[in-house]
Amino acid sequence: MPATRTAGQSRTRKAVNVAAITALLAASGYFTVALRKDEQAKAPAVQAVTDKPALSSSNAGTQVKAQTWERLTGPARSVLRGSNGAVLATFTDGARTATLTGPSRTFAEPANTKSRVVTENWVRLLPQKWSAGAQQAQWFKDWYKKYAGSEEDDLFAYAFQYVQGAPVKKDAQGIPYAGDANFGPINPNGSEGNDLRDEQSDFYDYLGIPYTFRDGSTMKPQSGRYRDIDCSGFVRTVFGFRGRYPLAPTDDQGDGLPRTANGIARSHEGITVIPLAGNGPWYTRPTSIDLLQPGDLVIFKLDGRTKNRLDHIGIYLGNDTDGHKIFISSREEVNGPTIGDKGGTSRLDGNGYYATYFRTARRL
Repeated sequence: MPATRTAGQSRTRKAVNVAAITALLAASGYFTVALRKDEQAKAPAVQAVTDKPALSSSNAGTQVKAQTWERLTGPARSVLRGSNGAVLATFTDGARTATLTGPSRTFAEPANTKSRVVTENWVRLLPQKWSAGAQQAQWFKDWYKKYAGSEEDDLFAYAFQYVQGAPVKKDAQGIPYAGDANFGPINPNGSEGNDLRDEQSDFYDYLGIPYTFRDGSTMKPQSGRYRDIDCSGFVRTVFGFRGRYPLAPTDDQGDGLPRTANGIARSHEGITVIPLAGNGPWYTRPTSIDLLQPGDLVIFKLDGRTKNRLDHIGIYLGNDTDGHKIFISSREEVNGPTIGDKGGTSRLDGNGYYATYFRTARRL
């Protein structure tokens, strides 16, 4: 059992009252927030919109007339292009993850790395899985009209709201739903570089509230894990709790995104972009990672003790300013979500630690 919080922790982390819990569980998934000025001043430079403003209503009609659609394979997907041939959006058959081109942003985490990701990719979830010809459906036309060029927070923005130094965000009821997250409590039997922190902290542990899943089961947070999310818990926080992708309570119960990296890798959610190669536990590194698209879930086999189980997961961001393929994940070395270098650089290319043990990828 994890240790309970100290008196100091209790003073800095306010208890969630019953009325607030009820209000949060009834929320639609969009939150109103008020950031404190002192917290914002301490925040890392995790996102800044730097150029290419959104399309104005005056030129939107011209842009729509110039758009063309094409079908590509490997995986099967629909690509929307502008009049100059530039990709405006990509939608993959069987997946809800969509990548849209929008205003350029910079993501950085100066506390833990010099890497910076400057990207025009905005990753959002469609209301349903994509299929060929879905661009003709009214649900898609309405969705695309809302999000084309939009600067509303996307999955990348959500992810960086949990890195070291990220300011606390609260909903209209005053409940913290984002801000600097830890990986998990100290493992009394662990050591530096070897299970230093316990895993098994999910999004409801971070929130400190019970959560009722679609199958009716309720999972309760452990008090010693408040503000903690492990690697798969982080993915479930970004895609599920914030993005509203359906979540399963465990790997073996209910439908939706499973609880662990191994469960997600072997689930039927989304599609496989890079399949597992070799025989477990001797899975091999992919020969090519060119099929990766921003927003893909990248999954690793780090621990030989877990036999056939895949044991780490992150979110692919794209290239950093040095041309490396970068991902974000929650890990014990940094004690939370990071694109940092401690415990191994967050790169999928080259021969670093994570690149060497990268095994498969899924697109939700």
